[in-house]
Amino acid sequence: MRAHYLQHVPFEGLGSIEAWLENAGYEITCTPFYASETLPGVEEIDLLVVMGGPMSVNDEIDYPWLVNEKKFIRSVVEAGKPTLGICLGAQLITAAMGGRVFLNPVKEIGWFPVQAVASSDNAVFNFPEQAMVFHWHGETFSLPPKAIQIAKSAGCENQAFQIGRHVIGLQFHLETTPDSAQAIVAHCREELVAGEYIQTEQDLLSAPQERYQAINTLMGQILEYLHKGG
Repeated sequence: MRAHYLQHVPFEGLGSIEAWLENAGYEITCTPFYASETLPGVEEIDLLVVMGGPMSVNDEIDYPWLVNEKKFIRSVVEAGKPTLGICLGAQLITAAMGGRVFLNPVKEIGWFPVQAVASSDNAVFNFPEQAMVFHWHGETFSLPPKAIQIAKSAGCENQAFQIGRHVIGLQFHLETTPDSAQAIVAHCREELVAGEYIQTEQDLLSAPQERYQAINTLMGQILEYLHKGG
């Protein structure tokens, strides 16, 4: 089995996802768009992970590779391959599948809770009633056609969605580890300004180890769900 991930900046990598994929027996390959635009054939991969990044899906003039990335994502989704999008990755899935991405009324940066959205569809991932998760975003999205909302928060209505049984988009970061939190702070520290949903650097980085373990466990559950086809 081959898992491929799309990376947009060097400091936003797989985090806890890497160990899960290795333990599940996946070969892991990557397209680092900041260095190379080489994409595999859709038929060559078994699972796709689309990572985060500071750019917008709408920045095609500054990042022309976004055009081909969206086409690739759509092809993978339409081929029925398990697909996970994280933050920018969720927004890219949204854009690729016909939704819109735009500024959220507020930025969310730091640890804030998200809540499950009840659904009559028993096939959707069973998201916990509430979870404290790691955020770093200023944009949001409309749900693409056929998507089901599975999580929301006080600061951002659409926090997670699912398309069929094989696609999940998360506005937040469940893969975050202490090291990856340090890395994103080091590269994006200028965004830590006063705001209702923006924590200080000290508060953001002082989260206990148990909080990281909880989100990494939830990420593993989502990956297991996608791996088994829902």
